[in-house]
Amino acid sequence: MHLQIKDLSWSVGDKSILKHINLQLAAGQFIGLIGPNGSGKSSLLRCAYRRQQPDSGIVLFNQNDIFTLPAKTFAQQVAVVLQEFPAEFGFTVSEVVAMGLTPHASFFSCSKNNLEKVNQALKKVGLQDNAQQCFDHLSGGEKQRCLLARALVQKPQLLILDEPTNHLDIQYQFELLSLIKSLGISVLCTLHDLNLAARFCDYLYVLNKGEITQQGTVQEVLTQQTLAEQFSMHTFVDQQVATPVPRINYLSAI
Repeated sequence: MHLQIKDLSWSVGDKSILKHINLQLAAGQFIGLIGPNGSGKSSLLRCAYRRQQPDSGIVLFNQNDIFTLPAKTFAQQVAVVLQEFPAEFGFTVSEVVAMGLTPHASFFSCSKNNLEKVNQALKKVGLQDNAQQCFDHLSGGEKQRCLLARALVQKPQLLILDEPTNHLDIQYQFELLSLIKSLGISVLCTLHDLNLAARFCDYLYVLNKGEITQQGTVQEVLTQQTLAEQFSMHTFVDQQVATPVPRINYLSAI
């Protein structure tokens, strides 16, 4: 297993946020975290990429406790793309993407090889024509794609994403998730769009009120009963066109 979370709990003051979480992610697996707003998905990701240390339990990456790994070693292996964008800081798109090279070498290095890595990453996310544009002037969707390019140049073994399709048009939602899927690396990702989760995830964990309430393949998890119990929605579930994965048709709130 690339990533193992064992009996993890975390609280803020007297409020319990995460309770006895157990999760496993194998090499090359695309795992989705789904659940209602406020269920603890982003909090769980923050524990997985060392932003916050849990009260109890352990997070292992390649059998090592992530909180004992040197920061540089962890950054060479794990890349993170979050919902929020950096505050205005005046860097160009190319410079932001080049920051992904810092775990391996100084991002100020202008070697031909490093520039080629940056250009390749920008091309993959469709931002090659924006290379010299100021990051602050990009649209929300363009910023999201720029930050994904920064993660790509890290060459991570594990990619952690919090709502990566936020701010994106439908075309870029599919292109971005298809690109991530094609990388063949381990992915841990929160998603609100359950039809996208069905299309791209290999396995799902459902969080509700800080606990994992269900897990399994998309066929096992995305059922009318589960969607009623976990999301308070009446749905009709059939299959997406030309694929064996579920398609969720929303009918009404319960």
